[in-house]
Amino acid sequence: MVAIKRHLILGVSALLLNQTWAAPEPNTESAPIPLAQIQTFVETFETISAGYVEQLNDEAILNKALKGMVSSLDPHSEYLTKAEVQDFDDQTSGNYAGIGVEVEMVEHKLTVVSPIDDSPAAKAGIKAGDVIIRIDKQLVSGMSLQEVVNLMRGKIGSSVLLDVDRDGQIKQYSIKRAEIEDSSVSSEWLGNDIAYIRISQFLGNSAREFREKLEALQAESEIKGLILDLRNNPGGVLQSAVGIVDTMVDDGLIVYTDGRHEYSKSQFKASQAGTMLASAPLVVLVNEGSASASEVLAGAIQDHQRGLVLGTETFGKGSVQTVVPLSSGAAVKLTTALYYTPNGRSIQAQGIMPDMVIPEAKVEVEKGRFFIKEAELKGHLGNGTGGKERTSSDVDSKLNELAMSDFQLFQALSILQSAQQFLVK
Repeated sequence: MVAIKRHLILGVSALLLNQTWAAPEPNTESAPIPLAQIQTFVETFETISAGYVEQLNDEAILNKALKGMVSSLDPHSEYLTKAEVQDFDDQTSGNYAGIGVEVEMVEHKLTVVSPIDDSPAAKAGIKAGDVIIRIDKQLVSGMSLQEVVNLMRGKIGSSVLLDVDRDGQIKQYSIKRAEIEDSSVSSEWLGNDIAYIRISQFLGNSAREFREKLEALQAESEIKGLILDLRNNPGGVLQSAVGIVDTMVDDGLIVYTDGRHEYSKSQFKASQAGTMLASAPLVVLVNEGSASASEVLAGAIQDHQRGLVLGTETFGKGSVQTVVPLSSGAAVKLTTALYYTPNGRSIQAQGIMPDMVIPEAKVEVEKGRFFIKEAELKGHLGNGTGGKERTSSDVDSKLNELAMSDFQLFQALSILQSAQQFLVK
């Protein structure tokens, strides 16, 4: 089983470990041992051991060599020491203590992909695109992602100091670590039988949570439109995203992965048995903080023409990482495949372009303007068909408030409300 992995600072791993693949045994018959290259490695090793300004033991030199070899492949591949494997496992076990932000190395810069909803990082004001320069007193330049994760570890309630570069300006944030709950799905009604479901990240139980939210909403009323919010969702467990697509699509391919070896080739398909909402109008919200499994979901919805993808262009992370355990107890997190949408589109380094590009924007709605309606005029005529009269006090101001607080969501709601006028009842 392969899945997608992205790093969270003290966060839940976006990876399902491949338990069936181990490092291959040496095979001298199929490939000769590269003696010249090994000799060069040994000479370099001995040169460092004998002459480096600081004394390093053999294990330290070897770990640095292995880390450099693997991390130079791409931004997502990494060598994990035995101790780091244990830390890695701890991060995938459920709830965790941290600040709740996901990062990537972008052009050798530790860049925030997105903060997790309601996390200490989000509350402190950390934003997608911020570049973390320093953690406490330690510059992060040259560190691996796992080293950054380890540096961020600490007790609940303890503080960590981040120096952040945002558009050329250095900002400093003191953030208290907290337990990040293992829950990612929330829901509410927006009016006119239009439901809103927010998925902040794809955890192992997100598909089940999504189905439970749908069932609860459907028990209250028929869902005549759904807004699925994936903005600033950094991705996570691929199978959870697949399960959510299966809830809304009743047939066909959802996503497939392809790489050099057979173990890296896989397909995920929808089935009627898992479908709960096959026809209600759907809008999927995305932005530049939507990555990995979020892009898989949005791409599947686009290719199946199941709904409208609205927002801004996504992050563009479409590679698959597999953790390969080594006999020493260490492991290699290796990029083994790319994943593709049902129509064969690769998301890697490109992202998903929304069907309707709507930027995040702040709008001003005129307030306090005095107006009256016909029903408030003395002696007005009644409604010709006996309908209820409406005065100025009946005008709903909630839409204006939504337009000011979340313009993209306002646009999505407006589209679904308009769509209702053209549906056959």
